Amino acid sequence: MRGVRGARVVAATVLPAELAVGVCLMAGVHIPVAVVAGAEGAVLLAVVLETVVLGRLWREGRRAGAGRRAAAVGALRTVAPVAVRRLVVHELRALHSLGLWLVRRRHGVPEGALSVPYTGPQTAMMYGLVFVSVVETVMLALLIPWPVVHRILLVLDVYGVLLVLALHAACVCRPHVVGADGSLRVRYGTLFDLLVPAASVAAVRVERRFPQGRLVEHGSDGVLDLAVGGQTTVTVELSAPLGFVRPLGGRGQAVAVRFHADDPRAVVAALTRARTAPSTIPDPPG
Repeated sequence: MRGVRGARVVAATVLPAELAVGVCLMAGVHIPVAVVAGAEGAVLLAVVLETVVLGRLWREGRRAGAGRRAAAVGALRTVAPVAVRRLVVHELRALHSLGLWLVRRRHGVPEGALSVPYTGPQTAMMYGLVFVSVVETVMLALLIPWPVVHRILLVLDVYGVLLVLALHAACVCRPHVVGADGSLRVRYGTLFDLLVPAASVAAVRVERRFPQGRLVEHGSDGVLDLAVGGQTTVTVELSAPLGFVRPLGGRGQAVAVRFHADDPRAVVAALTRARTAPSTIPDPPG
C-alpha cells in the first residue's frame, strides 16, 4: 500500500508540474537548464515508481483472473486518484466545449427537446475574470524585471484565461434539457450531469432561492441544490430518491432537485405539458 500511496502522490504533484514546464517550453519560454534538469530527474524517478507499482498491480490482477486490458485498467484506476482523473476529464471536455462554442453548437440536445440556458447570473462574472486576468498580465509585464519569470507567468496567465473561457463555454454548450418525453437533464458545464427520468418527476414549480454553500450542495433533508450565481429558480420534487455524482466523484441520493434556469417558467411549462399530455398507447380491448 505504501507504493500505491507514493504513486498517487506522484500522479497528483510531479506529473502536473512537468506538464507545466512542458507547456512553457513549447511556448518558447527560456527556462534555466538547472530547472529543466531537475524536472526531468523528478519525472524519471516518477516514471520508475509508476512503472514498478503499475507492473505489480497488473500482475496481481492477472493472477486474480483478469484479462490483460482489464488488469491494466484496474492498475491505472488504483494508482491515479479518482479526483485527479475526473479533473483531467473535466478540463479536456471544457476545452472541447470551447470549440463547440466557437462553431455555435450544443451538446446533448436532441431534436424536439427544449434547451434551457442557465448562464445568465454568471456571464458578467466570467468576463470580469477574463478582464482582470488580462489586466494582471499587462501589469506583471510592466512590474517584473526578470524576462524568464515574466514569460512563465505569461504562459500561465494565457492558459488561465483560456480555461475560464472554456468553463463558461462548457456551460453555454451544455444547457439543461427537457426531453419530449418529460425527462429532465440538469447540468453545469462538464462538472455535473444528472438525468431525471419522466417517471421520477413528481412535481415542478418556479421557486427562487439563494442557497449557501458550494456549486453542488446536498442538504441533510436530501434536497440537492445546483446554484448558478448563488441562486436557483426551479424546484423539482422526485417520486423516489435519485442517485447523483458530484464533480469529484462523490455520490449521494436526492429527494428533490433545485437548479437555476434563465427562463424557469418555460421549464415548468414544458415539464407540466409533458406530464399531462394524453397517452398515445391505445387502451387494451375489453
